[in-house]
Amino acid sequence: MLPSQPLLHTAVFALAVLQALASNTFIAAVYEHAVILPDATDEPVSPDDALALMNKNMDVLEGATKEAAQQGAHIIVTPEDGIYGWLFTRETIYPYLEDIPDPTVNWIPCTDPTRFAPAPVQERLSCIARNNSIYMVANIGDKKLCNSSDPGCPSDGRYQYNTDVVFDSEGKLVARYHKYNLFMSETQFNYPKEPEAVTFETPFGKFGIFTCFDILFHEPAVVLVSELQVDTMLFPTAWMNVLPFLTAVEFHSAWAMGMGVNFLAANTHYTSLSMTGSGIYAPDGARAYYYNMKTEDGHLLIAELDSHPRISPASPPAVSWSSYALSVKRFSPNDHDFEGLIFHDRFTFTELAKPEGNLAVCQKDLCCHLSYKMARKREDEVYVLGAFDGLHVVEGQYYLQICTLLKCKSTDLNMCGQPVETAQTKFEMFSLSGTFGTNYVFPEVLYSGVQLAPGEFKVLNDGCLISKTRPTKPVVTVTLFGRWYEKD
Repeated sequence: MLPSQPLLHTAVFALAVLQALASNTFIAAVYEHAVILPDATDEPVSPDDALALMNKNMDVLEGATKEAAQQGAHIIVTPEDGIYGWLFTRETIYPYLEDIPDPTVNWIPCTDPTRFAPAPVQERLSCIARNNSIYMVANIGDKKLCNSSDPGCPSDGRYQYNTDVVFDSEGKLVARYHKYNLFMSETQFNYPKEPEAVTFETPFGKFGIFTCFDILFHEPAVVLVSELQVDTMLFPTAWMNVLPFLTAVEFHSAWAMGMGVNFLAANTHYTSLSMTGSGIYAPDGARAYYYNMKTEDGHLLIAELDSHPRISPASPPAVSWSSYALSVKRFSPNDHDFEGLIFHDRFTFTELAKPEGNLAVCQKDLCCHLSYKMARKREDEVYVLGAFDGLHVVEGQYYLQICTLLKCKSTDLNMCGQPVETAQTKFEMFSLSGTFGTNYVFPEVLYSGVQLAPGEFKVLNDGCLISKTRPTKPVVTVTLFGRWYEKD
């Protein structure tokens, strides 16, 4: 006699749990989704039309989830805005929203869809997770009624939140997170009254979740790692790449290394807005990543990770980020220093005029030190050492300390700091360090063609970022990106 479906489902889930526990690793998946967007409109569409659009996107996400599960994945992360897109007003997004309950209600929408208000999106996501015995992470919109007794209640009588949800392998809602740091264009959503630090336990580690712009701020991102000690961060995002430091794959890999956790980043794919770049990152480097500005295809990534990276033998040791640089004599201002802008921030630069050498450049309290040797100095490429110590104030206010070895866009020094994706210069060696006032420093190495360098550089205990290969591949940037949260 064949086993019944419930018994079969239970057996499959139990086997997956035992496998995860036995190996102390798990298989992660992220899906970069080319979102099917709604037609531009100034008027709200009907709930049926909104659901029809969302079902088209969920059809794609369901296919990716099924494929991930067939390859053994225990969890899949899908992007921010991945189910209904973006460019909404407060009114036009309303038909796409559902009331998402607190996960403490112990609810499986797939098997009990009528327990709360109609929630066809949550029901379908729950069923996708349940039918494939996989944890599923998705980004949708939450609506909450309020009234005049609440002084913060919007005039239309409801709160609207950019929301991540997580369903476990039985389809149960186990996490709900309201995005706290909204990007400047997200006027359709409200800010939560307080930041939420959302975690959940699995047989393969402790997980935390936040969304896109949250990564640049202390709450909730740093709280989840430093105080709540999560093993793996889940990161739905709609990331618009900003070279040279805020390229998705570059910065997300660096954040995982700097924070010492696994990081699962699922980006939307929309090249017109420079949206691409997803990855599965461990503290010692990228396990898998994807960056594609040439086509409009979605892409599934799958890789194995340590369930508890903090206690993994591969986990990098703690770093004293300013130790080496503080031991070096502070240089007087260089007559050849000049200023340039990178993403609206005014850097102090000095040129790498010789094929090898030792350089320093300072701005305020930050001094950056570089030892280097080029494999061959090219006359058609210029590199600079740059320092920035200050408050970034364009799309948000956050305090940065950055040391960077950077290829300029052309031999005209006035172009230094402009976006660059390709290079031809290789280095026999480099060592970069800085007198950082923060312990939150993220190491980045980006090669020509927006290629990461996993395993090809390391950070020493004294804070030096050094090359390991001789020569390197052609270098676009080598950067120590510091965030001094207390000075925001």
